[in-house]
Amino acid sequence: MVASDSFAEFLREQLAPLGSITMRRMFGKTGVFCDGFMLGMVRDNTLYFRVDDHNRATFKEAEAFPPLNYEKKGEAIDLAFWRAPERLFDEPDELLAWARAAMAAAQRVAAKRTAPSRGQPQRKPGKPSKKRN
Repeated sequence: MVASDSFAEFLREQLAPLGSITMRRMFGKTGVFCDGFMLGMVRDNTLYFRVDDHNRATFKEAEAFPPLNYEKKGEAIDLAFWRAPERLFDEPDELLAWARAAMAAAQRVAAKRTAPSRGQPQRKPGKPSKKRN
């Protein structure tokens, strides 16, 4: 279930010091974006932050909660979003610290997606790739 209007507004206010906070409905959830990077997701008015190998230690406390995932062919797929502990909503500075760590992870994920693979020729900007049959 997506974020309620009131929860979405609360998050926008709390995370505003990070940059431009936007939200978008995605696959029955709400994506939380800062300056175009997806740092979190909301399901059932529960915030989940982006986690990767670099910030996992920061989110150690979040391991107590199940990560955000979905089922595919009978197997659970981890989406690399971990639930933010409820106590953070009473500690705005710490909420921002966690959000900054999630933002850094989101930027690393985006950088990996745009980096060319080894051995793959780079496409020139604006030119469609040629499809081979």
